[in-house]
Amino acid sequence: MKTFLSLGSNLGDKLKNLKEAVNQISQNKEIQVVKVSSVYETEPFGKKDQDFFLNIAVELETTLSPQNLLKMILEIETKLGRERKERFGARTIDIDILVFGNLVVCEENLKIPHPEMGKRNFVLEPLNEIAGNYFCEHFGMTFALLLENCSDSCKVIINEKLKIN
Repeated sequence: MKTFLSLGSNLGDKLKNLKEAVNQISQNKEIQVVKVSSVYETEPFGKKDQDFFLNIAVELETTLSPQNLLKMILEIETKLGRERKERFGARTIDIDILVFGNLVVCEENLKIPHPEMGKRNFVLEPLNEIAGNYFCEHFGMTFALLLENCSDSCKVIINEKLKIN
């Protein structure tokens, strides 16, 4: 199933955290990483008194179920030192499932498509780079159009010097 993830980090060695998360995702035999976006430096969303984030988007193909993918992601976040102290707080790594094919999941611990993705530049800019023409049935538009319609004013700047691969 074609799946898109958003990854972000603003604690510790941010680039290393992103690289390690992508590496651990790619080690799962039921996942093939298809594309990884450029690295974007992004202004914090929701809580401004913290370091800027580094964010990327990842496209993958997986045979995992949404819940099993979530379980794997939560394990990776824990291994990389993620602590859930406050909403929008600083974190070593944050991995969100944005879209999982055309599935709609509405469970207590998982909502797909990610309900806030269309409101956040730090998600949409990297996503647009790797799959701008992808039509998301749930929103009735492409990722590029979602970005165009996004009212988020947080700064999102591509950093050509930083690379994941």
